[in-house]
Amino acid sequence: MTHPALVSPLAIERYRALEPHLIDGIPLADLARAGTVSERTLQRWLGRYRAEGLAGLHRLPRADRGRLHLPEHLVALTRDLAIKRPRPPVAAIHRKVQKLAVAEGCGAPSYSAVARIVKAIPASEIAVASDPAAYRDEHELVHRREAAASNEMWQADHTVLDVLALDDDCTPVRPWLTVVLDDHSRAIPGYFLSLNAPSALNTALALRQAIWRKPNPEWIVSGIPEQLYVDNGSDFISEHIEQACIALKIRLIHSLPGRPRGRGKIERVFRTINDMFLPDLPGHLIAGKPLSAPALSLDELRDRFEAFICDVYHRRPHGGTGEPPITRWQKGGFLPAMPDSLEQLDMLLVHVPKSRKVLRDGIRLMGRRYVEPTLAAFVGEQVEALYDPRDLTEIHVYHEGAFVCRALSPQHAANPSLASIQRERRRVRERDRGAAPETRGDCDGNQENPATEPRSKRGLRLYAADD
Repeated sequence: MTHPALVSPLAIERYRALEPHLIDGIPLADLARAGTVSERTLQRWLGRYRAEGLAGLHRLPRADRGRLHLPEHLVALTRDLAIKRPRPPVAAIHRKVQKLAVAEGCGAPSYSAVARIVKAIPASEIAVASDPAAYRDEHELVHRREAAASNEMWQADHTVLDVLALDDDCTPVRPWLTVVLDDHSRAIPGYFLSLNAPSALNTALALRQAIWRKPNPEWIVSGIPEQLYVDNGSDFISEHIEQACIALKIRLIHSLPGRPRGRGKIERVFRTINDMFLPDLPGHLIAGKPLSAPALSLDELRDRFEAFICDVYHRRPHGGTGEPPITRWQKGGFLPAMPDSLEQLDMLLVHVPKSRKVLRDGIRLMGRRYVEPTLAAFVGEQVEALYDPRDLTEIHVYHEGAFVCRALSPQHAANPSLASIQRERRRVRERDRGAAPETRGDCDGNQENPATEPRSKRGLRLYAADD
């Protein structure tokens, strides 16, 4: 039986013409004399109605419908031309096909015939041949990555914030934010703010905070995730991050280039930060221009951002899940998997390994010398030196996979960071090239010239081997 919604108006009209005969028994000849339809046509409609019901009263398609009055090879040529990239106009296709048909002694096809062939080609077939990316976006079934439980999958990404923060020299700089997001709950287990461009270290420090317990008792999101879903940035495909994920038994998944399925969740977090957090900060940027003078240091920006996460973002119902992220993360009462200790986590995530040869005066690394009496037994041997870029005071030394000792740098006990060493190196290079030393003001507006400072206040001691 044909569904009423599928019955065409034409079938209804034909049924009404037959209705006096079907209901009251009026002969078809009388209906033909009183109307505009011939008796033979009414007989044909009646036979189809009795055989198929209302479906038989639909207009029958032409017997030659869909048939192309062209040789098969000309039809194939027309289709091949129509799916080329860039796609030629139908008029150009018609001229080529017509020229070939005349040369072969066939009848010249009309423009409308060629146009019908081109129009009949499915849009998906044209897209897959001429523009695979467009075909993928329009016709492929999308698989949305969706974690079924908390800590099943985390995402990580970077963005540069529309705000100016003050660096150590009180120079306004746009900071970079690295965020780790729990896919299921949309909670933020960790982040990292830096004035430097994204790097593997930034990602590792964000993961370190995300995995370990936080000092803030309100921020309970932690644990080792089962999967980490990231893009193909140089830091995410680094050997350092890959080795750390293997050691922590985290499955590292990279989105396909140009196909960031499921990445919209972390992009939404960045939009929320831009809309709800940044506008209240001094130094907020609109179209690249600050609305007010920047006044926050990086540490102050971190404090405010952490307060925003715990007090606003985690407690506000999320538009996608309908629940506050912190509430959704706690559901099920699960216990997150944790590393044995923070030191172990640091060794896996933060410390960078470098192969070095033990010299008679110790180990040279980053232009520094590290000494420990235990190293006397390994002079001339290749060892692995693991260092923390945030604190270059000591290194961990391993030989053939076995821990040897911790070696200290006796010349630098003030816990300098890798960033401070790099700044000092740039300053020395500028001095050696004869460039004018840069004059900067302190946070109170006083001018300083590093070239006029006493040498003892200029931070890093330099060695002949430091190149």
